Amino acid sequence: MKSYLTRLISVFTICIFIFVIQTFWLFIDELAGKGLDILIIGKFLIYYTPKLIPLVLPLSVLLASLMTFGSLSENYEFAAMKSTGISLQRALLGLSIFHLALGIGLFYFSNHIIPYGELKSYNLRRNLAKLEPTLAIREGIFNEIGQINIKVKRKYGDNQRFLEDVIIHEYSQNKENNVVIKAERGEMKNEPTDPNLKLILYNGNRYEEVVPKKMKARLRVPHAKVAFEEYEMNIDLSQFNNVNLEEENITSSFRMQKIDQLYNSIDTLEINFKEEQTVFSKNFSKQSAVGITASKNKKLLQNDSIPKDILDFVLMDEDWKKARLFDESISKINNSIRDLKAKSTQFFAFQKLINLHKITLHEKYTLLFVCLLLFLIGSSLGAIIKKGGLGLPLVLSITIFLTYHYIGLFSKNAAEDNSIPPYIATWIATLILAPFSYILTKRASADKGSINLYDIFYPIFKLIKKVTFLKKS
Repeated sequence: MKSYLTRLISVFTICIFIFVIQTFWLFIDELAGKGLDILIIGKFLIYYTPKLIPLVLPLSVLLASLMTFGSLSENYEFAAMKSTGISLQRALLGLSIFHLALGIGLFYFSNHIIPYGELKSYNLRRNLAKLEPTLAIREGIFNEIGQINIKVKRKYGDNQRFLEDVIIHEYSQNKENNVVIKAERGEMKNEPTDPNLKLILYNGNRYEEVVPKKMKARLRVPHAKVAFEEYEMNIDLSQFNNVNLEEENITSSFRMQKIDQLYNSIDTLEINFKEEQTVFSKNFSKQSAVGITASKNKKLLQNDSIPKDILDFVLMDEDWKKARLFDESISKINNSIRDLKAKSTQFFAFQKLINLHKITLHEKYTLLFVCLLLFLIGSSLGAIIKKGGLGLPLVLSITIFLTYHYIGLFSKNAAEDNSIPPYIATWIATLILAPFSYILTKRASADKGSINLYDIFYPIFKLIKKVTFLKKS
């Protein structure tokens, strides 16, 4: 226990330090250049760290168990234990109980600490984005800054202050978008003491929708278009200078919820989803051309006779009336198809949200068993390969963990779009580990060494021969 815990704490400390540094570099664009003190950056990293624990701890358990039991086997200490009647199962018993308790602790940690850290880190990140709006402008998407909504194709130059292909929607006092500005390029200038951001645009056009006071004049839809070679805008940044970093506007995300909250959210979402499907189905059947046609065909089959309106259409002599009816029918069917596609996109997003809630819920339960299973795999492999240190154990542990991690990752991605059920996606990697850990523990206890192809295929060949013999006889 002492030897193992020493390695576990050491490996966990090193791994968590590496992952935190990686997190810092991942968000460097959002943290650098905003005049933040070390306490704010440290607070963000502390809030973000809990969500790294379910990733770092299983890897640390696997590597520490491989190193510990590989070192014991390499120094023939297992041989000494077995000579005194201590089996491998008995040697693993104490640490197995420890890892079962560790899994329970990790479960409660994921249910209480991780949602709180997600709440704090997500809202702090949103608030930090308001401190320096010049860095909040992302390429390829619209970014709301003050009274404008700006989109740029590319940022370049010193501090990325030069812009290419700029589109700006400027809001009026009543929050209406009456002004659109397009320019080939732009430049941002901002002084530390100046409360305004100066934005200079080059070679573009300014479009403005004029709203007259008289209603009759509005029917003409008057507007103004101005071409410019250079256009200067001043954006008020005073609101960005008084940002409350402790403000929490987003509190109901599925990653911020505990188990009981997730159950309630899933039930509510599924009830609302079914109600929306039922309402849409009824309305579509009543209003759409497809629904009307289906109802008429149903009557046709029930009554075994042709309805009068269809019979009149077939016997109609005027071709222009038929052509007109065909055009109207095609138009109605196309409208129905558009409605179906639009609603299908909405239902897909709704179902994806439900699946994300279910995935988050089941992930908390899988953490109960991951540490124990990876410990059994690591300890058994260490006893089989008889190598300690950071060489082969490090390679094996990383390979096994990445295999486990990517199986879970790919299955969860498939579950998001409802390709597979969410509960299967979250448990499939754990279910694969369970028989693997059992087989390795059994082989290590029997001193059978590493697995070879003969041990795998011999029982299969034996079964085939037996089946073939029975058929012949």
